[in-house]
Amino acid sequence: MRLFPLVVLLLGCLSLNVTHAADKEIKVGFVYVSPVGDAGWSHAHDQARQAIEALPGVSTSFVEGVAEGPDSARVIQTMARKKFDLIFATSFGYMDSMLKVAAQFPDTVFMHCSGFKTAANMGNYFGRIYQPRYLSGMVAGAMTTSNVLGYVAAFPIPEVIRGINAFTLGAQAVNPKITVRVVWTKTWYDPAKEKEAAQSLLDVGADVLAQHQDSPGPQEAAQQKGVFSIGYNTDMSRFAPKSHLTAPIWNWLPYYTQVIEQVKAGTWKPRSDWPGLAEGVVGLAPFGPMVPKEVRDRVLAAKADIISGANKVFVGPITDQQGQLRYAPTVVVPDQDLLGMNWFVQGVVGTTE
Repeated sequence: MRLFPLVVLLLGCLSLNVTHAADKEIKVGFVYVSPVGDAGWSHAHDQARQAIEALPGVSTSFVEGVAEGPDSARVIQTMARKKFDLIFATSFGYMDSMLKVAAQFPDTVFMHCSGFKTAANMGNYFGRIYQPRYLSGMVAGAMTTSNVLGYVAAFPIPEVIRGINAFTLGAQAVNPKITVRVVWTKTWYDPAKEKEAAQSLLDVGADVLAQHQDSPGPQEAAQQKGVFSIGYNTDMSRFAPKSHLTAPIWNWLPYYTQVIEQVKAGTWKPRSDWPGLAEGVVGLAPFGPMVPKEVRDRVLAAKADIISGANKVFVGPITDQQGQLRYAPTVVVPDQDLLGMNWFVQGVVGTTE
């Protein structure tokens, strides 16, 4: 895994009365919603944790398969009582639990992934995964013959809705006839249920499947049907080598390294960070051999435009499912609106419930 420089986006700045000597060993804890062997979300975080473990003066520990809600509060609290200096909670549903525990342990630094709440000793972070989702949508839009794409989705929260919209806009950029059919599983990690949802999309004519799920179940369903797929979180091509086109993927190492260095130096401050392709925290998995060179070249050119800032992904005109113009031509959708997105763009077939 390559290490990229990280440009930290400072959205808020509060003071923190916590200091750490630079030469002090720091104990870092990670809380995962699914098994580290899921090949997806938790696996991507744990790959970074393993690399961090090799850094001088850093020790790490993790708990996997932690349910959102009271269980997460208990796990986070246990880590804080064991004098962990820094705790990362890596699922949206951990946010309120972490906020509650942070108030009880003011000398511990807490970091919540994908949420929006902060405290004097708690920050939040995510990545602009919608950027490579747009690119993967371009690939899917170029490879479909039915003009029907399927999307196996976890929960109807802004993070997931935003990704579906970005994927759809990318597909429509190369193929305006595209529709994207969405099925909700209401799970993050349930291989059997995710595969079943994928099969339901195949039954209605989808010939490329995308996903916001942690297992390779949808990839396997696509390969069994003989159609294409777009993965998520990590390069899942080994699970469906004949179907896997590419995937939006995570590289958490640069961000976690940055935060740990700040905590050790006593310079950490609570904030909301949202790095993207330019910072190397999100990326696009290698293209499958079935993706033509002209498609690769077009997608890579769009990637370069996103990195340079020439392509903001969410730029008007953008119309919603009901045909209402949400953003006029040339208007760039502000981050605040993206973070609270709860509606689908035109071309998505499904509900946000």
